Amino acid sequence: MSMEHPPPPLPPPPGPPQHTASSVPSQKKLYQAIAAGKSPVVGDHAEARLLLGQREASFRKDLQWVLFNKYVPSLIQDGPQCGLVALWMAGHLRQPPVNISMETVVQTALDRGYTAQGEMFSAGDMALLAEEVTGCRAQLLSGGMTGDNSMAVLQHLADGRPVLIPDPSYDEDFNHEPCQRSGHRAHWAVASGLMLGLDQGSVSREHIQPDPTLPWLFLPQDGPSCPIPTAGVREAYILAKQGKSLRYQLWSLDKVSQSNAQLRDIDPKRAGDGTKYVLPEGGVEVGLAGQVVLLHAGGRTQ
Repeated sequence: MSMEHPPPPLPPPPGPPQHTASSVPSQKKLYQAIAAGKSPVVGDHAEARLLLGQREASFRKDLQWVLFNKYVPSLIQDGPQCGLVALWMAGHLRQPPVNISMETVVQTALDRGYTAQGEMFSAGDMALLAEEVTGCRAQLLSGGMTGDNSMAVLQHLADGRPVLIPDPSYDEDFNHEPCQRSGHRAHWAVASGLMLGLDQGSVSREHIQPDPTLPWLFLPQDGPSCPIPTAGVREAYILAKQGKSLRYQLWSLDKVSQSNAQLRDIDPKRAGDGTKYVLPEGGVEVGLAGQVVLLHAGGRTQ
């Protein structure tokens, strides 16, 4: 009697698809996906009102709150271009406005040797680049964001002029808050506004007007800029944008100052990945720690 052979075994089911380097989404695509469906809210105060309304309970009602801001457009960064994206956004506040492309900003930084991959580890180089591509006068402020420097930054923002800030070094969970990581998550942002909590009566009513939607908030009157009082400032927040989100962020000035001051090292993962970066002599601490760049309306330094 003949015996039948059993059928051959079925092949194993296919495994999960293998992702090649080319199929892994780029950082830009990742941040674009996060930003999908979150179109920026246009207007000097529109988005700030939404933020403040959501956090209203956290602001002391015994203080006089005054909000200043000048709208800047959003742009999602492509790779380590946070500083260049922040500069592109800041350029839109130049008076008269200047139309510069992101490609021009990147190429100029490459041509001048300020960057290799889009990174900017020198606030001094950022100031020089800002003057060249925007025609603004750039002021490099060193020594941290406290004391007289703090008041200079606040008045600059109240006057409607942008400040480029290295490190708010952002948490990786996408809440974009400043943190303390020695610069391992070093990043740049452009500050375009501020909110001050003042002793009642610190700012004359001739300079401010009630906000039409939030009764506890005041906005500057049209006309000459509102002077920031040298005394009576109890709390201060800055409004800023950066290249990983379309949205404005509201940060405590104290937290930003602490984060800006502790820049010391490049991320060890980045330092060891074999990629070329442009680092100033003395490293990240010399190039960025305690420094910000103020862009003025006047022409570039000669």
